[in-house]
Amino acid sequence: MPRRIHHTLDYLSTEPVRVAAILRLPLIVLIALLVYVQHVEHWLPRLVGTVFILYAAFAVAWLVIVVRTPVRWWFGVASTAMDVLAVLALCLASGGGTVWLLPIFFMVPITVAFLDRPELTAALGLSAAAGYFVAWIVYAVRDKMIAVPAVVYVQVGCLLWLAAASTALCYVLARRRARVRALLDVRRRLVAESMQADERHNRRLSEQLHDGPLQNLLAARLDLEDLRERPTPDGFDRIDAAMRDTVALLRNTVTTLHPQVLAQVGLAPALRELVRQYEQRWDATIDCAIDEVGKPPAQALLYRSARELLSNAHKHSRATRVGVALHLAGDDVLLRVEDNGIGFDPGVLERKVADGHIGLASLVVGIEEMGGAVRFAPTPGGGATAVVTMPARRPAPQPA
Repeated sequence: MPRRIHHTLDYLSTEPVRVAAILRLPLIVLIALLVYVQHVEHWLPRLVGTVFILYAAFAVAWLVIVVRTPVRWWFGVASTAMDVLAVLALCLASGGGTVWLLPIFFMVPITVAFLDRPELTAALGLSAAAGYFVAWIVYAVRDKMIAVPAVVYVQVGCLLWLAAASTALCYVLARRRARVRALLDVRRRLVAESMQADERHNRRLSEQLHDGPLQNLLAARLDLEDLRERPTPDGFDRIDAAMRDTVALLRNTVTTLHPQVLAQVGLAPALRELVRQYEQRWDATIDCAIDEVGKPPAQALLYRSARELLSNAHKHSRATRVGVALHLAGDDVLLRVEDNGIGFDPGVLERKVADGHIGLASLVVGIEEMGGAVRFAPTPGGGATAVVTMPARRPAPQPA
């Protein structure tokens, strides 16, 4: 598709009012063809012609307006009101031809079903049904009929059903669009906060390297200068201790950034080492039931998930006992982290993002993008349980 045509279609489809304005023109053409093909004899033919010409002129002018100017909030209401008035006027002036204009009453509600305004769609559908029924009452009074034909009640019932169906469709589309907008908003905030998190992480890493290894190296350099003048066994011992501390600090930093054991021997040993480190750091009890699962494609994400969930159990849940389990379940790898803390409400994720805390929220997004899933549930007896499910092997490539 040429870029210019694609750009034009994208511009027109961004606002439902523009789409409705475009669909209104073929609707008017269909009305004219319907009247022409059926050779409808109108009650007031001049009035019918006048209303039809005015309606067509309005449709063309309205299309120009909505395409060339920014869409206002009242555009949908105004155009819908004009549709109802025009079709009702055509029916009243047409007389007995109303029965041939029945398909138009079915078309009108559908043209506004995608405006994201369920109340407007419902109002238009009910107005179409009521207008059709009122037109028949007018004809019955004019022609001194005893009663409105029974088929008219069936037709009105069909119009009411269409109104309900169109409203339901509009409601579903509106809910989906609102969800997409909410997801885009969360994604935008996640990206912004992720950039800030990277800056904070780099700053924290810089401070950690400056206050630890760099200071040790500076102290070792001073000791070396002293040893050139006055060699002593204590001086060499201090340098050796400083070098050992520096190596330990750098190894710990590198392990935090990317655990070597994860790349070398796989996920299960890396998780066992992670649990051991957390037990030493917190002086807490962590029940470990980790099976061998090899090296699944998402092992780095599963490792990060375990680290994030363990950190949350300690910082936020204030748990005193934590359980970590890893095993295969068919074609999936299941990571389960449960604690006996204060519990967790999954509904707070969006609020956490708004407050600048994206760790768990970004983790959920990453897992879902990799084809996995996260489920939160209360732990029996108190606390929270998180279950992360990821594919155990890479999906087969799709044929071209």
